[in-house]
Amino acid sequence: MEFKIDKKEKYTAIQVLVDKLDVHIAPSLKSELVLVSGSGENNILLDLSRCTYCDSSGLSAVLVANRLCKNAEGTFVVGGITPNVERLISISQLDKVLNIAYNIERADEMMKGMLK
Repeated sequence: MEFKIDKKEKYTAIQVLVDKLDVHIAPSLKSELVLVSGSGENNILLDLSRCTYCDSSGLSAVLVANRLCKNAEGTFVVGGITPNVERLISISQLDKVLNIAYNIERADEMMKGMLK
């Protein structure tokens, strides 16, 4: 299993369970995100705490999640990013576009605060 989906009270948390979010995993994540969004969920927390590597296809999946939530007038938070993933997000200047929390506890707080 590559993902764990946990339906919370006000949002859905999706945890990536592999250490590389790359061309082999990103298409599955995109499909999962579309299914979650299609079922009416517009608030998603993506937990990347286990990911130590992310490539452009992984970033594309993250941006798909952001767009799906934004189009549904919902909230998207990326949580638990590791230093390598943070560096890629920063280089790509996506840190100005995404709601980022550096640990899952903070991501949960951020999500709940944004949904009040």
